[in-house]
Amino acid sequence: MRNYYIFSNGRIRRKENTIYIENEQGDRKAIPIEDVDTIHIFGEVDLNTKLLNFICQQGKTVHFYNYYGFYSGSLMPRERNVSGHIVVKQVEHFLDPERRFYLAYSFVEGAIFHMVRNLREYKNTDEFQEKIKKELSNAVETTKISELMGCEGRARDFYYEAFNTFLKSDFSMGKREKRPPRNPINALISFANSMIYTTVLNEIYHTQLNPTVSYLHEPSERRYSLSLDIAEIFKPLLADAIIFKLINNNMIKLDDFEEDVNYCYLNDSGRKKFIKEFDQKLSTTIKHRKLKRNVSYRTIIRIECYKLIKHLIGDEVYVPFKAWW
Repeated sequence: MRNYYIFSNGRIRRKENTIYIENEQGDRKAIPIEDVDTIHIFGEVDLNTKLLNFICQQGKTVHFYNYYGFYSGSLMPRERNVSGHIVVKQVEHFLDPERRFYLAYSFVEGAIFHMVRNLREYKNTDEFQEKIKKELSNAVETTKISELMGCEGRARDFYYEAFNTFLKSDFSMGKREKRPPRNPINALISFANSMIYTTVLNEIYHTQLNPTVSYLHEPSERRYSLSLDIAEIFKPLLADAIIFKLINNNMIKLDDFEEDVNYCYLNDSGRKKFIKEFDQKLSTTIKHRKLKRNVSYRTIIRIECYKLIKHLIGDEVYVPFKAWW
């Protein structure tokens, strides 16, 4: 599967089985539809219904990002892997407090495991690791989702605080700020999390899961909250690891960011640098202990979705993915 990213302004049209992208300068690029799985649009482009109908018929996904590079919404084709049975099971597990809490805790457990795993790679982070582990212990004693999210939130605060011990000084963390991010590291984290979110959403789409029924995050009318749940596991493992590499290897610099009034965001050069590493990471393969074969990180995310399905139908108890290498 291949992601295609559009940064320039212009228009997109369809002719037969090919998508044509034309920028403001009149330069044109042809992309055969079979070469693309997902399109990410960062620029301001004109689309017509002929193109959108074609994309949906081909089962492709389009994700849209705003001026600052943050996720705005998606064009999702009509669901093909529909299963009323799975949706019923998802809702049953949501409505049952005990079963919902188990899944919510599992997502937090997977996230915290990878936070600690990341910090083990760096000196002078032992204190932060212990504080994060303590919050996981506290989470076991909670009974409400709100309390569980409080433990996860404090753990993540300790995790972000630890960044200042090993990231280059130009990228001082300060406080985690999302809306809006006010410094380069916050802008980079927000952009990276958007890419994880849309990647997880793509993999959910290829299964029978309904992306709006979730367990850790409250279901909402304006978001695919199950994608937020599963993304918790993979944000530290994928997004944060890439961020550390880009910063500490001088691959991304302050001139890859722009600042507006009380706002900081990646410019096109910065986004392209992250996306290049992100796509390479998703394609990287690991020998899977259970399957006994090499699988990519992208495949691991989809396997996580199928593990959740098996749990919902009673075939196998869900255990969050934890990197073993």
